[in-house]
Amino acid sequence: MPQARDTNRQVLLNSRPHGAPTPSNFRLENSELPTPADGQVLLRTVYLSLDPYMRGRMSDAPSYAPPVEVGEVMVGGAVCRVEQSRDPNYAEGDWVLANTGWQDYAVSDGKGLIPLGQQLDHPSRSLGVLGMPGFTAYMGLLDIGQPQPGETVVVAAATGAVGSVVGQLAKLKGCRVIGVAGGAKKCKAAVETFGFDECLDHHATDFAQQLTDACSEGIDVYFESVGGKVFDAVLPLLNVKARIPVCGLIAHYNDTHLPAGPDRLPLLMQTFLVRRIKAQGFIIFDDYGPHYGEFLAEMTPWVAEGKVKFIEDVVDGLEHAPDALIGLLEGKNFGKLVVRVGEDGR
Repeated sequence: MPQARDTNRQVLLNSRPHGAPTPSNFRLENSELPTPADGQVLLRTVYLSLDPYMRGRMSDAPSYAPPVEVGEVMVGGAVCRVEQSRDPNYAEGDWVLANTGWQDYAVSDGKGLIPLGQQLDHPSRSLGVLGMPGFTAYMGLLDIGQPQPGETVVVAAATGAVGSVVGQLAKLKGCRVIGVAGGAKKCKAAVETFGFDECLDHHATDFAQQLTDACSEGIDVYFESVGGKVFDAVLPLLNVKARIPVCGLIAHYNDTHLPAGPDRLPLLMQTFLVRRIKAQGFIIFDDYGPHYGEFLAEMTPWVAEGKVKFIEDVVDGLEHAPDALIGLLEGKNFGKLVVRVGEDGR
């Protein structure tokens, strides 16, 4: 279903999921185009970002941000064109980065918009390697992880939009980098495309032993975005004063209760104490928003020079966003997942 000029398609949260989301949790509706008032702009979505955090926003459990209410438009970052402007700071045709959600059109008063100029050769990159995922990798690794030459860095979800950048930045800092991914194809890409020293398949029955063998001198930095059995395998290998940037826990997003088995919290806390481990969670724009320009200034030339590579997984059509998000949470995507909602041109 192509994007129209007189109709606003919107994907709404139809119901809250219990466990893994299903297509019935979403609803596609058509509405009238919004009209900008004085000081506002009308934005047309060209690319929509799909990210693991969206599963948390579908829940009404307490979190760092309010949940999407049932019947509201699903949240999400997008690269948009300014279609109409009644704001002197923006002209028709400008590209902007905005949190307009899963819809064709939205009105903005300019708050939270990031101008991207009139010319943008690769718009979708502003949602990936030059956007929130790349920014997350950059600040999480360099500010919290603080990798030093010769250290061992382990990266969960190594071929994802965040993990793939983390690994490459760690290599640029002179580290030995071990990736963790799901399946032989992803592990091959981590090594051959992104330059990891090794990558281990977490589906392997002897995954924990493989990680032990690969990290014979322990782990100095573990970039956490998964949790689950990957963290269980990492924990006993952490070196004294290891650092753990925590940007996500995708293995647990669909949990409806605590995992079965013994309470391992005392072991976790004892390990953190005895080995003086630093673990810090972060919400990228909340904690590091003022550093976005610094990130772009350093990352943009790295991408242009091929020092940082990326893979995009592009889905065509807003109507396919629900299935794409469900697949993302199941690990089916490869690289940064974006939805092409509309045409680049005006």
